[in-house]
Amino acid sequence: MQTQHPPPHVLTADIGGSHLTAGIANFSTNAVIPESVISAEVMSKGTAKEILHGWIMGLQAVMKINDHPLAGLAVAMPGPFDYDRGISYIKGLDKYEAIFGMDIKRHLADALAMEPDRVRFRNDAECAIAGEVLAGAGKGYNKVIGITLGTGFGSAFSVEKITKDLNLGSDPHGSSIADDYFSTRWFVKRYAALRDQLLTGGVKELAALAEKSDQAKQVFDEFADGLGAFLLKVTKKLQPEVLVIGGNIAGAADLFLPRLKRNLGPLPVRLGQLGAQSPLIGAAAIFKEP
Repeated sequence: MQTQHPPPHVLTADIGGSHLTAGIANFSTNAVIPESVISAEVMSKGTAKEILHGWIMGLQAVMKINDHPLAGLAVAMPGPFDYDRGISYIKGLDKYEAIFGMDIKRHLADALAMEPDRVRFRNDAECAIAGEVLAGAGKGYNKVIGITLGTGFGSAFSVEKITKDLNLGSDPHGSSIADDYFSTRWFVKRYAALRDQLLTGGVKELAALAEKSDQAKQVFDEFADGLGAFLLKVTKKLQPEVLVIGGNIAGAADLFLPRLKRNLGPLPVRLGQLGAQSPLIGAAAIFKEP
């Protein structure tokens, strides 16, 4: 009797603070079908009905143009979240408060006419790094540490292509936790302390200012020093072969990466290659990972 294998195509989605990106991924080839990808705005500060409606509309739009049998739905989801049961515990993060405690797995399964066990969730940073390990900057390495730099500080460690969330953002650092130092809000706060000027455009605005502003350059230098010192302790313990960096702040890498590399010594450092596709690929991989 032949074993029934699930089809290799998965409806996959990356849920951000203000958007949903979704598409169809093939977990056998670790690739996203480019023409299947859509991006939709989501009212993350809206009611539960508005939030879920935004997600479901985006997912249904992808399903309408899909002609592959699907193994299920894989979602790259920010935490705190019960990834096995599909329940959100996001609170106090200025997003998705209205769905706190809700069974998201059941809601999405019902809306998409899928069995609940075919709807699976994975930490978003873990997904992004897993995608790079399988098909991007981390491909070809056995031990990869990855970080995502954006509105939060994500991290994951991969051994033999199996990637797990490290949750380094919750580690004690400075006067609070690492997430407060290696994310967009630190750049905004630090520049305001130096120049008494509030950045409305975040790190992208600061990067533009760095062409002429010594204070802006100083912020990136301090970031490279702080992140380097923090990661040195982690990499000494885990002994990775490479560090992969993704997230929106990586777009300003030319302002902090050379200094960060010097601070990290001989460890190779690579920027993510897949952009928005990396979490889609990493999420889809949960249908084949043990």
